[in-house]
Amino acid sequence: MTDSDIQPDTDYDVAVVGGGPAGLTAALYTTRLGLDTLIVNRGGGRAAMMQDTHNVIGVTEDTSGVEFLQTAQAQVEAYGATYQRGFVSDVDDEGDHFTLHVDDEALTTKQVVLATGFSDAEPDPPLPPTGRGLHYCLHCDAYMFVDESVYVMGHGDSAAYVAMIMLNFTDEVDLLTRGDDPTWSEETDRMLRAHPIDVIHEDITGMTRGDDGWLESFEFEDGTVREYRGGFPMYGSNYNNELAIDLGCDVNDDGTVAVDDHGRTSVDGVYAVGDIVPGHNQIPVAMGQGAKAGIAAHMDLRPFPRSVEDIEQYGSVDADEVPAVSQSLRETARAFREGEVESPADD
Repeated sequence: MTDSDIQPDTDYDVAVVGGGPAGLTAALYTTRLGLDTLIVNRGGGRAAMMQDTHNVIGVTEDTSGVEFLQTAQAQVEAYGATYQRGFVSDVDDEGDHFTLHVDDEALTTKQVVLATGFSDAEPDPPLPPTGRGLHYCLHCDAYMFVDESVYVMGHGDSAAYVAMIMLNFTDEVDLLTRGDDPTWSEETDRMLRAHPIDVIHEDITGMTRGDDGWLESFEFEDGTVREYRGGFPMYGSNYNNELAIDLGCDVNDDGTVAVDDHGRTSVDGVYAVGDIVPGHNQIPVAMGQGAKAGIAAHMDLRPFPRSVEDIEQYGSVDADEVPAVSQSLRETARAFREGEVESPADD
């Protein structure tokens, strides 16, 4: 009797859908914990759009999002994970395993980690470039606008609150509704009126940028021109939760996927991490979620120690059943340890 009598024979132990910080960290942990891991990444994502990296200790600000992700990808591959560019159109729950439909290919796996994130709802142009006057993360970028003139776009409670929050960093904050009627609550309106914020209702008709590409000013329908260093559009998020819904995972009212403290969803064998789950949308938070889910996946899938129930059904563990790590991962681990696999840090 071998381990395959207990667990299904699949192409991979874990398939991670999404190649952002959360997905790559989950893959890092599952691979180093001995699970054959596939990462399928269609590209793009919020991290890839970053001009500079903020709030990631040990990573300098001159590192772009693309550079950050490329280094992480190479690191995970060096440990033995398989990285594949592609689009996962469907994931079928087969009972004891899952089938991923990746472009024209079907791949089987014992577990799935969903790290599909979300897309920020963008306002209509004219707009400055992302990272050069258009910013989506207050916790990442508010520091950049200390004592600078800042705008917040939107017409709901979240926009009004972000405008008020920005007063902690600067005394020049405008709230731009861009011609939309305010939809914030009466309580929010009372709070807003008690803060030194100009609410500009006219839409934007023009924009100027400096030689460095950064926003300098907006022109409005009434002909006025206001200078800004940058700001934050607050129009909500579109969660990429289609795979989770198709698999039957519980989804919260806001579109996030419901998970426990270790990334487990309501469907056995399916985990979710990163911007698709509740919490702060921050790279360190996403990495922490990926780490916890990777450890949970290992604990849920590892064959040893064999439980008393399995010992009674399948017998004791034979010497030829160990180690559980696949031959390919064993070879990669030995090569890495002996310096035959180059670490990204050595480049």
